[in-house]
Amino acid sequence: MTETIARLLATGADGAPALRGINERPPLSFAALRALCERTIGTLNGLGIGRGDRVAIVLPNGPDMAAAFLAIGTGATTAPLNPSYRAEEFTFYLTDLRAKALVVLQGMASDAREVAARLSIPVLDLVPGEAAGDFTLEGGTPGHAAKPGLATPEDEALVLHTSGTTARPKIVPLTQANICASARNIGRTLALEPDDACLNIMPLFHIHGLMAAVLASVGAGASVVCTPGFDALRFFRWLDEERPTWFTAVPTMHQAILGRAERNAEIIARARLRFLRSSSASLPGPVMRQLEQVFSAPLVESYGMTEASHQMCSNPLSGPRKPGSVGQPAGPDVAVMDDDGTILPPGEIGEVVIRGPNVTAGYEANPEANAKAYTHGWFRTGDQGAFDADGFLTLTGRLKELINRGGEKVSPLEVDGVLSGHPAVAQALCFAIPHPKLGEDVGAAIVLRDGMTCGERELREFAALHLADFKVPRKVVFLDEIPKGATGKLMRIGLAEKLGLTTA
Repeated sequence: MTETIARLLATGADGAPALRGINERPPLSFAALRALCERTIGTLNGLGIGRGDRVAIVLPNGPDMAAAFLAIGTGATTAPLNPSYRAEEFTFYLTDLRAKALVVLQGMASDAREVAARLSIPVLDLVPGEAAGDFTLEGGTPGHAAKPGLATPEDEALVLHTSGTTARPKIVPLTQANICASARNIGRTLALEPDDACLNIMPLFHIHGLMAAVLASVGAGASVVCTPGFDALRFFRWLDEERPTWFTAVPTMHQAILGRAERNAEIIARARLRFLRSSSASLPGPVMRQLEQVFSAPLVESYGMTEASHQMCSNPLSGPRKPGSVGQPAGPDVAVMDDDGTILPPGEIGEVVIRGPNVTAGYEANPEANAKAYTHGWFRTGDQGAFDADGFLTLTGRLKELINRGGEKVSPLEVDGVLSGHPAVAQALCFAIPHPKLGEDVGAAIVLRDGMTCGERELREFAALHLADFKVPRKVVFLDEIPKGATGKLMRIGLAEKLGLTTA
């Protein structure tokens, strides 16, 4: 069983491409990637950094970021951070992580440099090599690593913070065994083969891109085309030039791609996509059906979270896929539990819980959060949902996002799905707004398709055809763009405040 990144990388054939860029740098072969890992760990050990020591990585998306994650992760702990953070944010994260070093791109201006200097954290400059992802590290001072050499399965491989939308972000430590189990699960779900090539458009400071695009691919001996990040204007050019067999994205990206699909019909017709994948947020059923029709390829919707090293459930690649469902368990054990810790039968709604080799053992230094998160060995995801008779899981929303309208609980995801079915709607996001008597009511943010019009009354009447009256949005706001987080997720919590809808 593959339980470390180093063992996982042994899968690829020596001469096969592992990492590709979209510039003129040649691909990095698996043999060269393995040599890079060995060289990088030697460098880090010589600087006093070894297994269990945390290395913060602040790099732009691309092959160097993917390679740094893999190479550093074979013998130390990686802590990727969003390059767009400001000084205050870097101060929090670098301090909270107790980073032993910071890796930044040579010549790249970043507040992280100044913050690291102030915190006396060594800065290591990543100097790109000739091949895509090849690099050397410069800087630091000689030292002796307490735990040198390659990581063991139980060593910490990756640390990420929770989003911190409603509370202080929590540290999620993931071991080598955790992330490699997840990579195997994803590779098995997608039937990845060495001939596959993933076009990665996801940010590589987030679990989705790190696991699904990078680690699952190289673990199957396949390649990753590392882009600078999602760009709807450049996506179809990359699709045409790089000839990927699949890509994975969040729903907002898929919807932006759909918006430009018609004018790129010739590129789509000659593409060699084997499938598409969506994760990190619920994909409306109508959008899934449109994508499959436009690309003539199956869309696999998966369900993941950081604490599970990403994937928990997935619709099958071959066989029935259910629009609006996040699929069947695809790695860990998945169940639905009531408030008292009882596992519920199919058809009953409760909190989704998980357990398995890819699931974190607990948040770092946070006994209160761990006491709430674990019940009878099951991790509580905070998501509400139910299994159907076929074993497919449908999410009804985040427990903290459910709208409590005078005691009636409204699932924002259900309303999203209905509004997305209107022909003029490109994106829909429902959220709680204050109400003087009910406490909360239903609001909806809408982005219309280019060249189409629709009024609030029309949209409310459309919703009323499919929803009970108490679920129909009381307030509809039309926007050019719905606010998104750093990873492309639509921001449901706090949207009422952002839009100035705070008066009950």
